[in-house]
Amino acid sequence: MRAKCFHRRQMKKYMPEGKLITQQENQYNLKSKTNIMQAYHRGSILEARVLLCDNEHNLHLDLGPMRGIIPRCEGAIGIDDGSVRDIALISRVNKPVSFRIIGFETDAYGEDIAILSRKKVQEDCYNEYISTLCKGDVIDARITHTEGFGAFADIGAGLVALLPIDAISVSRIPHPNVRFSIGDNIKAIIKDIAQDGKITLSHKELLGTWEQNAQNFKAGETVPGIVRSVEKYGIFVELAPNLAGLAEPVPDIYPGQHATVYIKSLIPERMKIKLIIVDAFDAQYPHEPPQYYTDATHISHWVYSPENCPRLIESVF
Repeated sequence: MRAKCFHRRQMKKYMPEGKLITQQENQYNLKSKTNIMQAYHRGSILEARVLLCDNEHNLHLDLGPMRGIIPRCEGAIGIDDGSVRDIALISRVNKPVSFRIIGFETDAYGEDIAILSRKKVQEDCYNEYISTLCKGDVIDARITHTEGFGAFADIGAGLVALLPIDAISVSRIPHPNVRFSIGDNIKAIIKDIAQDGKITLSHKELLGTWEQNAQNFKAGETVPGIVRSVEKYGIFVELAPNLAGLAEPVPDIYPGQHATVYIKSLIPERMKIKLIIVDAFDAQYPHEPPQYYTDATHISHWVYSPENCPRLIESVF
């Protein structure tokens, strides 16, 4: 129990970048030069927005009462040995970063400058938090960018893990950006930890089983959906990220369209939902935040399929 409590404390201490900047304690620590000095002596983790990356790739931050500089070598783990490229620093401009104050200098105009280190926060985050994670742990994450093969998420202090596209939801999607926007705060599960320490995440296990999702729908209802796949034998329409139904073929419909569908029947033992497409149209609606069906902090085994279904869909961590 004590180990679990320690783990939760460290998870709260080391958050994805962007979560700390608006918190009252962080704002108080940056309210005056005296407060900044006290935060330095305490070794507090602080957060502020990067205003400039100079031609030597030092990051400049506005701390309010004074300026702050993160020297290039203190910008991120891996900058020194070349395993992380300078684009990782350039891309932080206009975004919040976590840091500790490691000293002070005075510029040519007599103004105080705080010297900051993001790398030290990342090193502590890895040693005290990320290295303690195990497969099946449920953690906080923040989407940093997306590629066709998956989304990348900050799992603490700017350290990033991959969320593969096939682990985002049970319903298949063409690209992670149909599910997530940059900056989205999500929950994720540790799917795998490689020997080099790289972490792979999963997400679909938090979005509910077939039965949990299906109980939100009834035969005879007409509901919204999104066309995800058009096959010769029918059209797959997503009703929820972890639930899709099959509609009879209709001409001139293509993936990505929004649809209005009539639910003919739900068949749990076959994991089937039969639909009729009433209408399909193009629209750009904002992403809805994920609906999570569990508040567990660790999942070892998850079964998506109903108990009486001969087809077994499960995840084991």
